[in-house]
Amino acid sequence: MEEEGANLSAIVQMSAVVVCFNQHAQKLLKLHLASGFGKFSMWLRGKSPKNDGTLIQEGRDLVAYAIINSIAMRKILKKYDKVHCSKQGQAFRSKASSMRIEILQSPWLCELLAFCINLRQSKLKNKAITELYNDCSLTFDDDGKPTLSCGLFDSMQIVIDLTCSICLDTIFDPVALTCGHLFCYMCCCAAASVTIVDGLKAADPKAKCPLCRQEGVNAGAMHLVELNILLSQSCPEYWEKRCQTERVERVRQAREHWQSLCREFMG
Repeated sequence: MEEEGANLSAIVQMSAVVVCFNQHAQKLLKLHLASGFGKFSMWLRGKSPKNDGTLIQEGRDLVAYAIINSIAMRKILKKYDKVHCSKQGQAFRSKASSMRIEILQSPWLCELLAFCINLRQSKLKNKAITELYNDCSLTFDDDGKPTLSCGLFDSMQIVIDLTCSICLDTIFDPVALTCGHLFCYMCCCAAASVTIVDGLKAADPKAKCPLCRQEGVNAGAMHLVELNILLSQSCPEYWEKRCQTERVERVRQAREHWQSLCREFMG
């Protein structure tokens, strides 16, 4: 009973870490992406937007927070394996492991890394800002496939593959499912058997992730705006080509959707 109580307490604390990280990252990125009118509204409400140096330092702190906690979870799991073999122990290990994966695969973590690189590139003349995030980078291999990486600590490095596992190309108009896997938005809609007009929220609740096969991951899908900006600026020729291709497909699907509505109305 004592072991079960300790396990429950640890799970609650780990869950609080994940929720805290996601909420703070969402708030920071919303502030950064606010339009001119949005920033003016913040000023009227007495919530003046923070300067770039403050924003990027908060972003760095949040990334460090995620990595430090994932390292702590890994050490807890490693030690726990040696002393607990009960059913309760195995259940705790499974839950804690999933939470560690959740924070490392959080779309907000991916967005934070992209945000920091975007801000660094836009402030190249400000050495104080650019030096803050020299450990975050977007790299391309010999085949032109991109990877997002960050290594704030020697013992831990985050590497995020930015290749869509459906079309096997650089993700375009990136979207993250609730399981943490990234895909092109149009590829994801096709895999979920929905049109881009209806969107992923219209997908069957039992539809599975194309990669891990987990069910119910489409309704909470999240568009990665910062990552979209980063990739569009880093590979402009590819981005323009995909824009032209997808524009044709989007128009076709929109036309078919409109014709279907007209038939239903007339019929």
